[in-house]
Amino acid sequence: MVEKIKQSLRESKRARWTALVILSFTMFAGYLFNEIISPLKPIIDADPSFGWDGSDFGMFFGAYAWFNVFFVMLIVVGILLDRLGIRFSTITSALLMIIGAGIKYYAFKTEMGDAQIFGVGARLMTACIGFAIFGVGVEFAGITVSKAVVKWFKGKEIALAMGMQVAIARLGSFVPLMFGAYFVSLTDVPTYIAMGVLFLIIGLLGFIVYNIMDKKLDGQDKSAVDYTEEDKFKLKDLGIIISNRGFWLIAILCVLFYSAVFPFYKYGPDLMFNKFGVSKDWTGLIPSIVPFGTIFLTPFFGGIYDKRGKGATMMIIGAFILVVVHLIYWMPGITSMYLAFANAVLLGIGFSLVPSAMWPSVPKIIPEKQIGSAYAFIFWIQNFGLWGIPLLVGIVLEKTNPGVAESLKAGKEVTYDYQTTWLIFVGCTILALIIAFWIKAEDKRKGYGLELPNIEKKAEE
Repeated sequence: MVEKIKQSLRESKRARWTALVILSFTMFAGYLFNEIISPLKPIIDADPSFGWDGSDFGMFFGAYAWFNVFFVMLIVVGILLDRLGIRFSTITSALLMIIGAGIKYYAFKTEMGDAQIFGVGARLMTACIGFAIFGVGVEFAGITVSKAVVKWFKGKEIALAMGMQVAIARLGSFVPLMFGAYFVSLTDVPTYIAMGVLFLIIGLLGFIVYNIMDKKLDGQDKSAVDYTEEDKFKLKDLGIIISNRGFWLIAILCVLFYSAVFPFYKYGPDLMFNKFGVSKDWTGLIPSIVPFGTIFLTPFFGGIYDKRGKGATMMIIGAFILVVVHLIYWMPGITSMYLAFANAVLLGIGFSLVPSAMWPSVPKIIPEKQIGSAYAFIFWIQNFGLWGIPLLVGIVLEKTNPGVAESLKAGKEVTYDYQTTWLIFVGCTILALIIAFWIKAEDKRKGYGLELPNIEKKAEE
């Protein structure tokens, strides 16, 4: 009887899946706010009150990762997670998201004229700082949620659970990409951003509810406590993580893969407007197919990994699909909206395959007590791509399209040519495919078990 009570929460499917849904909603809110500006580039391009060009957009989109990369914040928050636990980290990360989002809202609501901060327009710099603070919060939340999922689902349906969490979060990306520009046409940009802030506040409340469940679980089952004095993370554990070749291969695949997808959310709507002729109000329609498709496919592929394995193979297939997709978007002369639509569906499949296998593979490579810092380290490396690729895309786009930004501000009907710029994404995907093959070879050499099922062969009580 004591044993039954002790295991009642984690062994209860209802309890662990309820915890997952609560955690996932806050990530939904974070992903929603992250992409809230993505479909608005053509609208802001034509608004002289902003005066932003392609390089400015690249700076703004890349600002998400400023503090994560240059202040090493993701390593810091990963250590905090492993030392202070999940409950501290959920609340802190949610508050950081809300503070950063509030600053970003202020920047878009307030016209600041010719004022400058550090030689950059005050409005742009304020928006960047807010986005950077938000970026710390949402990445901190992502690391925390990943560790929480491991806590509740290790030895059970962990890949399916991670797939469901990612799917719900990406629904947050889908909403602004699909409806953002249309919503702004009915209201205005500040009101639209304020709605995103409201979702983050609700997400904070969700984390509070989760913490009640988490504390109850720790009280029932001491083995579920995510940190103890004897197992508490130590700085020397970083050496164990970074000396693991399998860890580095996963981290490099992560940065290359996501550098070919998340910046697509930022620039994909503008590509659809400039190359494929989609109207400004619906530029995010085709890119929104990518996160929407993953809502269903990521849990599906995660379930396959749980029951049948083949995680390394799934990473290879997903990376190959991305190579094909970005080559099609790059090819000159291809301007069919229908082909762009079909290509986005294909991108959604590739974007589902890799994460559904990659994230559940980390606990097979890294011990559980170091898992929070391992995820943090991977996210930190990933953020180099989330900072550098959007910035590089913006600079290359501006350099290869001289005078276009000025013409748009003057009300002229001109378009950006993305052909040279898109080679950046093609290069990232080819490198990702090479790393995916390397991961499979390393798994065969070290025996991590990436090709084996995740679910342990024992009956649940």
